[in-house]
Order: sequence, then structure tokens, then C-alpha cells
Amino acid sequence: MIQYLFLLGALIQLSGLVIYIKETVKGKTMPNRVTWLMWSIAPLIGTAAAFSNGVTWAVTPVFIAGIGPLLVLAASFLNKKAYWQLRSFDYLCGFFSFSALLLWAITKNPVIAIVFAIISDGLAAVPTLLKSWQYPETETAAVYISSFFGVLLGLSAVKQWSFSELAFPVYLILINVLFIIFLFRNRFMKKKAIV
Repeated sequence: MIQYLFLLGALIQLSGLVIYIKETVKGKTMPNRVTWLMWSIAPLIGTAAAFSNGVTWAVTPVFIAGIGPLLVLAASFLNKKAYWQLRSFDYLCGFFSFSALLLWAITKNPVIAIVFAIISDGLAAVPTLLKSWQYPETETAAVYISSFFGVLLGLSAVKQWSFSELAFPVYLILINVLFIIFLFRNRFMKKKAIV
């Protein structure tokens, strides 16, 4: 039964990624390449660390959170319009994100690796969070909504309530909620103004 929940969560996440990739290829969505590159690395390291610490099925959503961004990054090269102009701030966030991953490599401790993977992923998210706030039309919310529900489904199958099993999925839920709020804030504001 647990495997089916993970499979359903993975399918939900993948459906949002497919939509995002299609919108990227069309040039409607403009991914920040620094963010999507680092988003692929950090979850894959978090997956490896959790797996080495004995976590099995519960790490599936985190693994998908790493593979999906690699596909988005690749898609951003298919259409010249699907490219967000990078600024020095983006590179700075990428540098600190990568530095957090290097700190993990030095420690070789799975729990510390998960902490640094979360820090790295969060730093990588900053440029796209800012872009989502300022230019929500350059993003596609489907990927964040599907990721939120996919990870939430994955959490329902957690066997051990340990840091290794919960830390990255809980972080993913929180960061996706932030993206959803940022992307839909204008709609929420308009509704309040009408009332």
C-alpha cells in the first residue's frame, strides 16, 4: 500500500514537471538556470544521504525533486526565450548553495548532509523566489502545486518519524507553499480589493 502512495505522489510531481517543461519549451516559462541546476544537485545529495542512513521509499519524492530540475534545466536550452537573465545575485546564491554542498562532502555525516542539502536548496531557491514575487508571469505554478501534493502524499507513508525521513520532505512542502503564495498573491490581493 505504501508503495502505491509513493507512486501516486511521484506521478503527481511528474505531471507538474511535464507542464513546466512544456511551458519552458514554448518560452512562456523562463527558469532561472542557477536555481534549477542547484535544485537538481541538492535533492540528489539529500537522497543519497537519506538512503545511506537507511531511508528507502520515503526518499522517493526527494529523488524526483532532484531529477525533475535536471529535465527543466535541459529544456531551458531548447528555446532562447526560455531563459531568465542571470544577475550577480543569482550567481552569488549559486556559489553559497554549492558551498553548502562542499561542506557536506567534508563532513560525510548523513544528518549533516541533509541539513546542508536543505540549506543549499533554499539558497538556490532565493533567485526564483524573488523572480516569482516580481514577475509571476515567468513561472508556471503547476510544478510547485504538484510538488506540494506529491511530497505530502509521500509523508503519509513515513514509517519512522526521524530527522532523516522528515527533514527534506518538510522543507520541500514549506518552500512549495512559499512559491504558491508568491505566484498567486496578485489574485488573492484582487479578491480582497473587490470585497
